[in-house]
Amino acid sequence: MYKKVLTAGEPMGLFIAQEEALLEDVHHFLTSVAGAEFNVAVGLSRLGHTAGYLTKLGRDPFGRQILKVMQQNGIDTSMTVTTDERATGFMLKSKTSNGDPDIYYYRKNSAASTLCVEDLKDLDLKAWDAIHLTGILPAISETAREVTYELMRCARTAGIPVFFDPNLRPQLWADRETMIAHINRMASMADYVMPGENEGAVLCGSADPKVIGEFYRKLGAGTVIVKTGSDGAWTDTEGGGFYTAAYQPKAIVDTVGAGDGFAAGVVSGVMEGLSLPEAVRRGCAIGTIQIMNVSDNEGLPTREELELFQRENRQKS
Repeated sequence: MYKKVLTAGEPMGLFIAQEEALLEDVHHFLTSVAGAEFNVAVGLSRLGHTAGYLTKLGRDPFGRQILKVMQQNGIDTSMTVTTDERATGFMLKSKTSNGDPDIYYYRKNSAASTLCVEDLKDLDLKAWDAIHLTGILPAISETAREVTYELMRCARTAGIPVFFDPNLRPQLWADRETMIAHINRMASMADYVMPGENEGAVLCGSADPKVIGEFYRKLGAGTVIVKTGSDGAWTDTEGGGFYTAAYQPKAIVDTVGAGDGFAAGVVSGVMEGLSLPEAVRRGCAIGTIQIMNVSDNEGLPTREELELFQRENRQKS
């Protein structure tokens, strides 16, 4: 039942503000580890799957912290490279009780941004059952973009599915047009695409989940699962589409990482052979669990915790 899923991206050190204030006025921070792909790897690992992480870290305190947390979560680090030449990126996140927190990145010229196709020379994707990618890795450098395309091509050659989450970071791209062109091209190469409705407004010209699904299916994507926030998700497949209702959170603590939890749920469900509606339902459950926890990944559930949550909580009608 359990599978091996490889992801690739940039994990970062994370400073979480402990009081509500502008980041420049915060005096106390809690340290943790962040990164969309990292969150998905943690989520998969806690559900019993083997999650691998292809990335590059600096030999510095952040890099050592990230490696330690990866090992504590059972993440395969065989494709994680360390270097003395560049530093590990990090970020600041504000504390807020209303809406999304403010985020500030320190990742320019980071170790992960030097990832290049040469770093894939020892990778055998036939040893993995699936690969999960986001639109963040191709945004951090041109060489990292080449890595993303090469991973997609290699996955197709190896005959394994590609899960792709656009995870837009406009501030990392040279311009909006370049971002849209590359993200949409990558989505067309994926078996499962998981955009948010707001991302669809940017990438497809519409926030309507049905329009987004049709847009990517026409480009060549296999299955499109559009995250619709508190409403749940719309799934578009060759055989038709369906809605999946979200779970009602007891309290919204932090919205960051909800999409990554959703992805971990969908990927794990599909790889375990669940029906697509069941896999998306799992994604909705973990997405809700994420927004009830302050850290980007510490609240990700074990299999037992997930099953308990789904038993005790109802989806919205």
